Amino acid sequence: MIVKRIEYQKKERAIKTLYLIRHAKSDWSDGKIDDFERGLRKKGYKDIQTMGSYLALHGVSPDLIISSSALRAQLTADELAKRIEYPGKIHYMEELYLSRPERILNILSLQDDQYESIFVVGHNPELTILANKLVDNQLGKMPTLGIVKIDFDIESWDQIEEGKGKFDFYIYPNQFRYYMPKQIRAVLHRDKSLLEDDEG
Repeated sequence: MIVKRIEYQKKERAIKTLYLIRHAKSDWSDGKIDDFERGLRKKGYKDIQTMGSYLALHGVSPDLIISSSALRAQLTADELAKRIEYPGKIHYMEELYLSRPERILNILSLQDDQYESIFVVGHNPELTILANKLVDNQLGKMPTLGIVKIDFDIESWDQIEEGKGKFDFYIYPNQFRYYMPKQIRAVLHRDKSLLEDDEG
């Protein structure tokens, strides 16, 4: 009997990484402003500095940022991009404003496969629902500027499917309320106004 030797070649896994990011805390001070045009509170900008510094500290740098075109989402995407020194163009999409999770998934499936990692900046409850559809974890309601990282063992974005994601991390501003890494606090001290308490 001849036994044929089978040699296995180690195949490098193809990984696509998705970051679902809810916009920062928005400004409700003027009830006459349309929801689409609401900006950010000072607390929102403070949280962006904290979370952006955390991402930069861990070397997070997406290949593409797409964002809802609502003002609060645009401002969040812009400020995060500055903090992590994102060199690319941010794509603002009206389709990401109050879109159903299935619509967001469809938008992702159409992205160029040259992008290995993508930021999606949008709104609740859609992002929370989508995150829970993509991974087995039940994350609960994502707070403002909550960030969920999900990995997919796929080669193309059109292969993204519900239940196929692997949960990596879930971070949000209140995690840093009582403890903040020294590196992040050092960065924030450059603008002391961001360290002032801003309730709400």
